Amino acid sequence: MTESARERARPPLPRVPALAVLAHHLAGYRRTWRGGFFSSFLLPVLTVLGFGVGVGGYVDQGVGGVRYLDWIVPGLIASTAVQVAIGESTWPVFSKFQWIKTYFAQSAAPLRVVDILTGHLAFVLFRVLCSTAAFLLVTTLFGAVRSPWALATLPVVVLLGLAVAAPTFAYASVVSSDSWLAMLLRFAVIPMSLFAGVFFPVESLPGALRWLAYATPLWHAVDLCRAATLGVAPQWSVLGHLLYLAAWSVAGWLLARRAFRRRLVV
Repeated sequence: MTESARERARPPLPRVPALAVLAHHLAGYRRTWRGGFFSSFLLPVLTVLGFGVGVGGYVDQGVGGVRYLDWIVPGLIASTAVQVAIGESTWPVFSKFQWIKTYFAQSAAPLRVVDILTGHLAFVLFRVLCSTAAFLLVTTLFGAVRSPWALATLPVVVLLGLAVAAPTFAYASVVSSDSWLAMLLRFAVIPMSLFAGVFFPVESLPGALRWLAYATPLWHAVDLCRAATLGVAPQWSVLGHLLYLAAWSVAGWLLARRAFRRRLVV
């Protein structure tokens, strides 16, 4: 077959080339989704049992008059989004540059850097949405969600996932060793998960630590998710929260695009 014949036989790219990259990641996920599907439903069940029956049994007054399980569930939904986004944005991105070289193969195809980046980020957000939707469904069935506004947590966690994943893409694409990824988890992700209002009110922290918690994207999503599931007003303005998360998303995407271009464009 001549080269021109091979070109005609090759399936054309979609009008949005990033969708071809997304399809590539979905094709790979089709082989592994069963394990993730099981854990997505197991985690919220264990959460209800652990915090509702276990820890919640020792918190007689709840938090602000709200049962501890009901109070902690929205924080755990947001924290789950962060964990999934980080998990899909660290070693998977690093390996596609350093080990399996997938990004370089994609850049050799008629794909732009922005297509490669956007398609992979879209897959990460798909994973975030599926995991948090399963968490929300299970906890709702256990009676830990008090308002139909809880559905609003889904777009919030997608925005949170982008706010976390985009800068992590930039970070994972420039580090020289995967040891730096472990350091990111140890010194950034774990402290943020512990002190951003997931397990206890941020107001109980000392002043300096409180402002560090406010600076994290997780706290803003936790406040929005908690307001949605409890049917109350958030501590801060809804627009302010969304703009802050959007600022993280845009800045992270620009940094990631720059880092990807430096690695992929000769």
